[in-house]
Amino acid sequence: MLLAIDVGNTNIVLGGYDGDRLISSWRVNTDPARMPDEYAVLIDGLLHYVKRSLADVSAVVLCSVVPALTTTLEEMSRQYCHVDPIVVGPGTRTGVKILYENPREVGADRIANAVAAFHLYGGPAIVIDFGTATTFDALSGDGEYLGGAIAPGLVISADALFQRAARLYRVELKRPKTAIGRNTGASVQAGLIYGYVGLIEGLIARFRQEMGPARVIATGGLSSIIANETSAIDVINPLLTLQGLHLIYEMNRPVSVG
Repeated sequence: MLLAIDVGNTNIVLGGYDGDRLISSWRVNTDPARMPDEYAVLIDGLLHYVKRSLADVSAVVLCSVVPALTTTLEEMSRQYCHVDPIVVGPGTRTGVKILYENPREVGADRIANAVAAFHLYGGPAIVIDFGTATTFDALSGDGEYLGGAIAPGLVISADALFQRAARLYRVELKRPKTAIGRNTGASVQAGLIYGYVGLIEGLIARFRQEMGPARVIATGGLSSIIANETSAIDVINPLLTLQGLHLIYEMNRPVSVG
């Protein structure tokens, strides 16, 4: 079994693959304070729900934007799965030509998204990942990584508003009935949700001005909240990063001898 791990700033997304089949996926809180043993207990417990365990894991592929956790999960993989994980980074085969000025600056999760998006949907494409930050990535018709944009995530935007505006209170991040709110809660929801939709549509339009027509693929934990409010997004794929990690593993898996 292949264990794919996508470490984000807020959540860790895990997926267990049996060959090309995704057995199950899970989302847990990112906690850099946890030790390798603690993550082993947590992941082993999740695997038991699908009648598997860490002892069944024969390979691990990992992308991470939290360096401290990269080391932790590498150690966990070696100690409990007895494998050296494939950590997506410079030197990893991905099949994607990166046209960033400094390719090392591109997050591993963004590369995994690009690999999966081009494999599944072709190019040109715009990939939007709704996470702690919302990232926009542009792919050419040949699958080249052209660059992108980074914006504050929806939750970060909401948190900043509530922390800095003393008389505003937290609201559920859901679609309000109207854009013109008739109470404070509805007004805040309208500003957050429809305002964020405006950000998404505006950047998609500017990307298309520069790169031409492109399919738009959304992923990430908050993708459905915004994607359901705009026709500018063509595809919602919450598991895009895990699918990219699986493809990258296949490109880099050790070749058995004999």
